[in-house]
Amino acid sequence: MRNQEGFFKGVRGASLYHQGWLPEEDAKAVIVIVHGLGEHSGRYMNLVNRFVPQDYAVYGMDHLGHGKSEGPRLYVERFTDFTDPLKTFLGMVRTWQPGKPVFLVGHSMGGLIAAFFLIEDQAGLAGTVFSGPAIKPPGDLPAAKILAGRILAVLFPRAGIGRLETDAVSRDPAVVEAYLADPLVCKGKLTARLGAEMLVAMERVRNEAARIDLPILIVQGGADRLVDPSGARLLHDKVASSDKKLIVYEGLYHEVFNEPEHDRVFDDVEKWLEAHLP
Repeated sequence: MRNQEGFFKGVRGASLYHQGWLPEEDAKAVIVIVHGLGEHSGRYMNLVNRFVPQDYAVYGMDHLGHGKSEGPRLYVERFTDFTDPLKTFLGMVRTWQPGKPVFLVGHSMGGLIAAFFLIEDQAGLAGTVFSGPAIKPPGDLPAAKILAGRILAVLFPRAGIGRLETDAVSRDPAVVEAYLADPLVCKGKLTARLGAEMLVAMERVRNEAARIDLPILIVQGGADRLVDPSGARLLHDKVASSDKKLIVYEGLYHEVFNEPEHDRVFDDVEKWLEAHLP
């Protein structure tokens, strides 16, 4: 396995980190990781170690304000601060792997970013795998609380409004321990502006998901407490794709790629990917 890394310019000139893991031989297809809130592209080694030996090239970038990328932590001015650099990065990947089928793998907020991106641009993608996509927030948010959050996002956009429940990441204590010990994981509070932008993005995806018509696979932990698992069903039902599949793993937490049963999840993902190669 070969590794490459570097930086490119994102929105407002921010330096954004990217890396890739490449098979020794010519890659048969490409996986582009779109990571979740507060984490970074380096947390997907289970996926890398499974698919690179199967001759997939795997790439990932750290979003603005995440990992090794520049920018205030857990903050964006608008949600397109995520999707515009993703478009640039996909263009870079296609120059590195010309003519290869490209699949997005979006986890959690990365699933929301991927869905938002696909509403605007699906060209050149062979399909998308969503893992625990953040289409609906956990629990019911009262309208008054949403309004207060939007006002706070305007008046005090960088104010902290809440942290992730780290014990809900995985049922594997070693995964949670590594998450807490990882210096590249953002453990501070979500900013009001990013929270408000995520809610706007969720609403747009729920309203416009019918514009997505490429093959999709959704894998969702049935015991997910960090996003509402019903969001996965909603996304599945609303996309226009004739080729779509939803798999719910009962009892699994949010990061199905990092659960004790991750091999079973990867078996399903690999079977789906192989079926969608040219």
